Amino acid sequence: MPRREDYAYILDTIPPEQMIIKDPTLIRKGFPRNETYVQAIGETYFTLLELTLKPNVTVDVGERVYIGSGTRDKIDKIVRRITYEELTSEARNNLVSIVSMIVKSQESRFVDFFNKAGPITIKLHSLELLKGIGKKTLWQILEERRKKPFQSFEDIKNRVGIDPEKLIIERILRELQGNEQYRLFVD
Repeated sequence: MPRREDYAYILDTIPPEQMIIKDPTLIRKGFPRNETYVQAIGETYFTLLELTLKPNVTVDVGERVYIGSGTRDKIDKIVRRITYEELTSEARNNLVSIVSMIVKSQESRFVDFFNKAGPITIKLHSLELLKGIGKKTLWQILEERRKKPFQSFEDIKNRVGIDPEKLIIERILRELQGNEQYRLFVD
């Protein structure tokens, strides 16, 4: 069962006149309406979502909005989960910078991943799913974290010689595109 997001970042705004509904069942259910749609990405599980705004409300690309079960100030409803292919070209263009912003703002979460990540199978470690981490770098990371847990992206970079922030962002983007067998960060 998909997990729920409490906050999301706006990727693109789609005015009512530009909204194209490809699913005829949605049209029968009353879509499109005179609502402004937005495409957004959840901040915890990187869920891609289509939302509607409350009347007379505007949002900016990159803005963090509350989408949880309580009272929402800007978002009227969560319409549905969407796929990477359903993102507008503008949303795709904004995706890298917004994922980067989320990763930077949650640095301790991702540093913790480097400190606690374990094997997926007998022959595959979850750290190896990050592009550029092979067996040699994996053993170096495991050895360094045994000595002392990593404290920051900079600490990982200095002790292991990789850019963990870049590797995580690349992995999240590949998972969003649906090209990965195993998912580390995207639900």
